[in-house]
Amino acid sequence: MKSEKMNCRHLILCFCVSPLFAVSQTALPVKLVKIKNENRVEVYVDKTLFTQFIYPDSLEKPVLFPINDAAHVPVTRGFPRDPRPGEPTDHPHHLGFWFTYENVNGLDFWNNSYAIPAEKKAQYGWIKTDSLLEMTSGTKGILKYHANWVNQQNQVLLEETTSFVFSGEAGKRTIDRLTDLKAETDVVFADAKDGLLGLRLTHELQIPEKKDQSFTDNKGNTTLVKKDPLANGNYLTSEGKTGDSAWSTRGSWCKVFGKIGRDSVSITIFDHKKNPNYPTFWHARGYGLFAANPLGEKIFTNGKSSFNLHLKKGETVRFRYRIFIQNGNMTNTPEQLNHKFENFNSQY
Repeated sequence: MKSEKMNCRHLILCFCVSPLFAVSQTALPVKLVKIKNENRVEVYVDKTLFTQFIYPDSLEKPVLFPINDAAHVPVTRGFPRDPRPGEPTDHPHHLGFWFTYENVNGLDFWNNSYAIPAEKKAQYGWIKTDSLLEMTSGTKGILKYHANWVNQQNQVLLEETTSFVFSGEAGKRTIDRLTDLKAETDVVFADAKDGLLGLRLTHELQIPEKKDQSFTDNKGNTTLVKKDPLANGNYLTSEGKTGDSAWSTRGSWCKVFGKIGRDSVSITIFDHKKNPNYPTFWHARGYGLFAANPLGEKIFTNGKSSFNLHLKKGETVRFRYRIFIQNGNMTNTPEQLNHKFENFNSQY
């Protein structure tokens, strides 16, 4: 395992030359475009595509896909929707940037995909987007939508209302996600590993592995993850955990960083102090799954404690997260990321 010092010379450079409070940069214009006759909204920053919100009936959940950095380079994996040569093809439910959970009243919303056999589909849930509530362009782009978390009979367990706030500066892109879940019946988010906020990274940002790995979900489905020669990424948490050691630990933020081509790229997920069971556990896997899961306490503590989120009918819970993407010849230091974390928490 490469250490952060070995793996990322640009990080050391940043510690030496970057001030804690950088001069404020100019916000770039953000434009949202609804594509006619498609369940798709394109998000542009300074006239280049940042991401798309896609919610076709063929998908088991709405996602942002792809996500590009400020150099217009994808930081998310293309498979399964738009596969790129040589990238991994494991975990077909890992698409772009999503928000789901493994166990909601016994239904698995996280692992549902086209790969689940028809005879097993009743064990899985769908998140169906039925309306766009707001689309605003400007120095910030705002996209608000409504969706239902349903079973195979289309019975609604949860109503979801999510707002995305998109923004950009030179070399930087930011996505804020504010999600309200309202229970339409009594609901239990039972303690489980696979959740909650997920991002599947492009293969360059995976941690280098010397051998193939296999992973088995809660229903016995096993997935083989092959080693990737292009991988050069690493993780760093607010508590100083790096590499594979970040998995199952708590922290207010976690950053993945590495090289894509000649460019240094980092992605940081920020938790929020008002989120349930803060600080979150990091479900950050070396093979490219980058997720924040505050609800999987039992698996992450080896059974020492557990956390089950209960909502009575009519009750609402809110989750707040920020995704910060940076590219160029340096990346933010932990001290700077701590400042950004506090700034995010002061806004919402």
